[in-house]
Amino acid sequence: MTVRKNQASLTADEKRRLVAAFVELKRSGRYDAFVTTHNAFIMGDTDMGERTGHRSPSFLPWHRRFLVEFERALQSVDPSVALPYWDWTADGSARSSLWAPDFLGGTGRSLDGRVMDGAFSASAGNWPIAVRVDSRTYLRRSLGEGVRALPTRAEVDSVLALSTYDMAPWNSASDGFRNHLEGWRGVNLHNRVHVWVGGQMATGVSPNDPVFWLHHAFVDKLWAEWQRRHPGSGYLPTGGTPDVVDLDETMKPWNDVRPVDLLDHTAYYTFDTD
Repeated sequence: MTVRKNQASLTADEKRRLVAAFVELKRSGRYDAFVTTHNAFIMGDTDMGERTGHRSPSFLPWHRRFLVEFERALQSVDPSVALPYWDWTADGSARSSLWAPDFLGGTGRSLDGRVMDGAFSASAGNWPIAVRVDSRTYLRRSLGEGVRALPTRAEVDSVLALSTYDMAPWNSASDGFRNHLEGWRGVNLHNRVHVWVGGQMATGVSPNDPVFWLHHAFVDKLWAEWQRRHPGSGYLPTGGTPDVVDLDETMKPWNDVRPVDLLDHTAYYTFDTD
């Protein structure tokens, strides 16, 4: 069984293996397919139309399946690898070990946001940005510039306290746990982290930055924490809701999995805190 660990507890060898698996997926072209998929759903998910990956109840199960698919791709390169999670409530500084040259590399230079160190820097030659929103072909970051502070544990706890998963109008105007975690309402958790990292992370092609996967692994972990706190509160809506994915409806682009199939993460992996 795959165990997802806090990135802060990874050994030097675990970091090396993970980075090498990322680089090999990129070299083979398989990595960019994930970026393309994510961007297509970002562009297609709108408040007033069909929405699956974002601005909708299926934000959490959709990304859970997306991460499982990516983790399996990594494991096809190196079976020892698992996706770690980035607890941004604890490691909220641009000086955190997450951003060291032996792992993800640091923030971008002030001139153009170009990441200058680590395996994902342009100079390393491993990470050309092919699926992009402009002509720049290098990984960019601007840690802490778009928004100054990452979410705190107290802010996370305030969202975990919400007892209803989601509610009408089932979009970015909804109240409830899903939308507060996604970040369109309230203290803004998930969305704020994307903006804090900046660069490609603040766009629809956010998976271009490897930190995307560690960020979403933590968002996924928070969903699991919410489920434990509220065992009587399940995924909503359960049926008959236009434009969004009900509990027993299949999700695009896979069309073989429903939210109900993804409610228990332990069928796929565990966390080091389980």
